[in-house]
Amino acid sequence: MSAVPPYLFFRPRVVRTERLSPTLLRVVFGGEELAAVVSGGRDQRFKLFLPQPGQSTPVLPEPLGLDWYADWRALDPAVRGIMRTYTIREARREPAEVDVDFALHGDLGPASRWAQLARPGDEVALLAPVATDNGGVDFQPPKGTDWVLLTADETALPAVAGILEWLPTGTPVKAWIEVAHPDDRIPLATKADADITWLIRGTSPTVLDTLTAATLPEGTPYAWLAGEATTIRALRRHLLHTRTYPRPTITFTGYWRRGSTEDDLLTAEA
Repeated sequence: MSAVPPYLFFRPRVVRTERLSPTLLRVVFGGEELAAVVSGGRDQRFKLFLPQPGQSTPVLPEPLGLDWYADWRALDPAVRGIMRTYTIREARREPAEVDVDFALHGDLGPASRWAQLARPGDEVALLAPVATDNGGVDFQPPKGTDWVLLTADETALPAVAGILEWLPTGTPVKAWIEVAHPDDRIPLATKADADITWLIRGTSPTVLDTLTAATLPEGTPYAWLAGEATTIRALRRHLLHTRTYPRPTITFTGYWRRGSTEDDLLTAEA
């Protein structure tokens, strides 16, 4: 008997949208099939496929097999569904819904444009987890971690929210989150002992400057860094070479790269 793959494709529709802040928009996807989605929580990622302008549904290869990625790459880029990576903010079964929070950047990207125009009934496709142990959760503090360090911008804010909700009661946390607008400082529920510093882009010091000047706790850290790729690399270098943190104690992910789209990065792979 063949094992069930940890991710499956779904074709849900938009149920509703909710503006969380000037920059953050929550889109709720629904459909009975979404009852099979199982999130590992924290920074659980999945693939979202959006229709091209003028299409009512994203175009995907048929059939959708194990080689879906190669088959999708082989389609005309002007026709195939627009693929982006996002965080599952919450998955529910009654009703079967998945919440996804979008960081809006005007017309700078197709996902931002789509989210701002999303209406109930709009169809998308998801490649989403159907097993808790699915390889799509990067926040994995090792045994013996004494405290947690988080840095993020608004693109990683949904993941930070999930991490803070997941952390055990009393876990010491130092977090720096850079956002575009003061009203982007949304409430973050947690049982952890979290010291959260919000930075407003353009008026506050940068995350790197703030972290460089910070006095950090003693003990064994676990650092999770996410956001713009160039910034994340600089933060990681600081922790590795100035703070001398061991490499296994740092998880870093570039959620986006200044001056490039995910499509640009795919083109560079070709």
